[in-house]
Amino acid sequence: MAGAYNRLFGGCKALMAAAKTESGGVRNNGIMKVVPVSPQLAKFLGSNEASRTDAVKLVWEYIKHNSLQNPQNKKEIRCDDKLKTIFGEKDTVGFTEIARLLSQHFVKAA
Repeated sequence: MAGAYNRLFGGCKALMAAAKTESGGVRNNGIMKVVPVSPQLAKFLGSNEASRTDAVKLVWEYIKHNSLQNPQNKKEIRCDDKLKTIFGEKDTVGFTEIARLLSQHFVKAA
């Protein structure tokens, strides 16, 4: 049984190794790339640069920590004053809107 498992999932190690750079870290491109952010998002995050994944993760931590999800509809986020600064003064946003609303805060490369 162990042999079959290794044949099936042993290749995953090779794929993961290929995803790493020669310096030993994971590639920093796409949504993992650290880029400059808008002043509003920088104030929220406490940093002038962030990756898209880290920004979404920190926003979700803030939402959970401050109990901003609507208890009757968990897909809806009730924005406080701090979230309104990055979500365009909206009172509520859907959880699927978060990444789209944050995308405007990432500086595009020229």
